[in-house]
Amino acid sequence: MDSTRYTRGQDALARIHGHIGEGVMNALGDIAPDFARLIIEFPYGDIYSRQGLTPKERQIATIASLVTLGNAPTELKAHIQGSLNVGCTREEIVEVIMQMAIYAGFPAAVNGLLVAKDVFAELDKVSRPQ
Repeated sequence: MDSTRYTRGQDALARIHGHIGEGVMNALGDIAPDFARLIIEFPYGDIYSRQGLTPKERQIATIASLVTLGNAPTELKAHIQGSLNVGCTREEIVEVIMQMAIYAGFPAAVNGLLVAKDVFAELDKVSRPQ
């Protein structure tokens, strides 16, 4: 294992996803520890850590891609949360998802918007003590 890639990946993962990303990697560690390590090293250690795009720009691209795929609601949820962590606004997230209706179709955009709605509702629930 390349400890520099891994450390850089852990830092990027924490910056984007906070403790949630660590929890996902720990959950994968039970069934596929090598896969968890690869996720930390390659996407986060090599790609998300590159210069050229800001973390916010990378999250916008990721949201657009996940909406276009149309079959990754768990990842979309995580990256919507991550995009908020790196400075995207709710309005920007909604606009990015709506833009994908042109390229991925209305069903993919509707599904993406419903995931965003759920994420926003969860965050509102946490921020308003009951």
